[in-house]
Amino acid sequence: MDWQNIGIYMTRLALAATVGGFIGFERESHGQAAGLRTYILVCLGACLMMLLSLNMADLHAALPGTTSVVRVDPSRIASYAIASMGFLGAGAIITGKGSVRGLTTAAGLWLVTGIGLAIGAGFLLPALFTALVSLVSLYILRRLKDKFRHDTFTTLTLKFSGRMGKHLESVRRVLDPHEVHIAFVNYQRVIPENLVIYRLRLECKENAPWGRLVRELSEIPALREMSWQEGEVP
Repeated sequence: MDWQNIGIYMTRLALAATVGGFIGFERESHGQAAGLRTYILVCLGACLMMLLSLNMADLHAALPGTTSVVRVDPSRIASYAIASMGFLGAGAIITGKGSVRGLTTAAGLWLVTGIGLAIGAGFLLPALFTALVSLVSLYILRRLKDKFRHDTFTTLTLKFSGRMGKHLESVRRVLDPHEVHIAFVNYQRVIPENLVIYRLRLECKENAPWGRLVRELSEIPALREMSWQEGEVP
């Protein structure tokens, strides 16, 4: 290995770290745990693995071709790098009660692995174009995404004193003006405590004014306790 090749390999490694850092910076600014340092390490490691794959034949050139059992496959290390990325990507995914978060971060880790492998193989222009498109997708499309409100589902638990009456009508009068719809109702009568417990699955947009809703629900006279949590997506 001469110094010219060493300079080329070092340049590719530095380029991989730079590209991975740009993508990781966006993820870190978005509050994800896998951010700048993680993306740099992944892209840099993938590039190193690809360089190792390409030079595997040279490393074993001294072995006799007729008697050696070594069979060089330059794509094997790269394929294992992609496969093993699934473990790291799975760690970036957080599963909530009704939603899954971290898919974009996991996909980004998988992407920078491919970018690092491409840079290591000398496939520079396609790798840089892929990085550019991914950065546009992460920065620009995230801003467009904020303009479109998604449906969210919430489980609201309300405890009322007294017998079952017009509790739900009072609740609907609060929710309907804010376009919060009751998709499912479950209730329980607790006789010793003279309580009625309602569990409501609510459907609304993610920009629902929950502070105002809580304040208005608290003003219902018979309400004694209120709690809510993220609901399952039907």
